Amino acid sequence: MKTEMKVPVIDFSNEDLKPGTLEWDLVKAQVRQAIHEYTVVLRLRSAKSWRLLRGYKRRERLNNESIQIGDANVAENIEQHLTKILWPQRHSNFSKTLFSFSELASGLEKKIRRMILESFGVEKYTDELIDSTNYMLRLMKYEGRQPHSQTNEPTLPAHNDPNMVTLLYQNEVNGLEIQTKHGEWISVKPSPDSFIVMISESLSVWLNGRLPSPNHRLMMVTGNKARYCAGLFAAPRGGYQVKIPEELVDEQNPFMFKPSDYEEFLEFYASQLAKGNLSDRLKAYCTI
Repeated sequence: MKTEMKVPVIDFSNEDLKPGTLEWDLVKAQVRQAIHEYTVVLRLRSAKSWRLLRGYKRRERLNNESIQIGDANVAENIEQHLTKILWPQRHSNFSKTLFSFSELASGLEKKIRRMILESFGVEKYTDELIDSTNYMLRLMKYEGRQPHSQTNEPTLPAHNDPNMVTLLYQNEVNGLEIQTKHGEWISVKPSPDSFIVMISESLSVWLNGRLPSPNHRLMMVTGNKARYCAGLFAAPRGGYQVKIPEELVDEQNPFMFKPSDYEEFLEFYASQLAKGNLSDRLKAYCTI
């Protein structure tokens, strides 16, 4: 069942948003409430907006449906491992645009994650988590359904992301749907000055299940417009142990998950993908 619901919009446009300020505490309360009540997604407005990506107007079209690069908040990585491969003759504007996007998105992700940890009283782990983060940038394209298509199957099946936090920015083509804890599917309408934030499996496990990781899917509509999306995925680095802090364990909240090595989990993740298992894979891997 699919329903129409408004996703909460939280304003991050104040560039002086800093820990310890009244503004920070007000926004932090909104973030925690939105994630707890909707258990799905946030939209964020940024003062700098996302015209960074929209300003790129090259005529070349990539045939790839998805391209990904790790440590995308480091400018040299984008230049060496992406731009030079696509354009050996160099394309500095492309590199600068992607790096600006990654730098801005990763900065917002750090604020959001710090707010979440503060709301649980475990902010002392913030630097440890962020220092162990690999920011993966993925550029995605999904074509609209053909006019005579009879299928109702999703373009991208329902799944959870295995990383810590997912941030998505896309054009105005609808398609993303989120499943609520009651089993209903919410259609999320994109906005040109916003992007979508979802808690992913690794952070849900690290928080001892205190926050859920939403199931989501992509249902493209019939038409000739493609959905373009830039996603920044904050993931633990290979070898990092996803381990629940002792502060989040008590009689009412016993240990739910054993410590897990993220790199080893990715091997399990690949085997589950081959079997078609797309949801709650990390929890299946490390549940006590």
